[in-house]
Amino acid sequence: MTDYSAPLGAPIWMDLMSSDPAGAADFYRATFGWEVEAPPREEFGGYQNFTLHGRRVAGLSPHMEGAGGPPNIWSVYLHTADAEATAAAATEAGGTVIVPPMAVGSEGTMLLLADTAGAAIGFWQPNVHTGFAEWGVHGAPYWFDCLSKDYAASQAFYPPVTGARLEEVGSGGDADAQGPDFYSQVFNGEMSYSGIMNASTMLPPEAPSFWQMYVTVDDVAATVKQVTSLGGSVMMPADETPYGTLAAVTDPFGANFCLGHPPAGM
Repeated sequence: MTDYSAPLGAPIWMDLMSSDPAGAADFYRATFGWEVEAPPREEFGGYQNFTLHGRRVAGLSPHMEGAGGPPNIWSVYLHTADAEATAAAATEAGGTVIVPPMAVGSEGTMLLLADTAGAAIGFWQPNVHTGFAEWGVHGAPYWFDCLSKDYAASQAFYPPVTGARLEEVGSGGDADAQGPDFYSQVFNGEMSYSGIMNASTMLPPEAPSFWQMYVTVDDVAATVKQVTSLGGSVMMPADETPYGTLAAVTDPFGANFCLGHPPAGM
């Protein structure tokens, strides 16, 4: 078990909007061992929390009619100490506020915006709800990244909004990658928990920039098989990279997510 407390600007939460919350709960329980807390009060719209080892790890929400966007999608949230100040900083940096700072009972305050490359990204100002509390063990987060169709815009946006520092890592060992500005690690303090990828030639024209999350698993290939046996699908099979064994899959209802396992020797 690896305890985690999100530094400012780092990933603090992830949640799933699903057209079938009960079916999704069954799928993620079988895949990662996640359990689901009892639904909270009605004013939270049926929002629930997945737990891992008895601690919150992710959220689960029913798709709301008229909400727009895909009915099955994972969202990523970064840690802010002041959602109002973050909204102002994001607007100053060229971003667009989608949902202004909104108190969620005594749990905390949520903010949703679009960065300058068009990627939706959430922010969470914690109160009672402090986000996920483990990292790098089976069922806990492994990594997060933004697939950007305007890499330079994304690079310019996140440091002033989150206080992060970027460090380019080039092609990541991929000879076919897009040159020395292919990927930036995002550092929050001395550690990096996420990155920005130049996805300008990777994504189809109709696809927006987006954030994605990776969940740690003990065996990526075996988990991919488990996903397909439960009705999910494979976008990228298990692939050994310098950053671990990675895969991309969807749940049975179409929500995309990624899997990761550390490189040998780590």
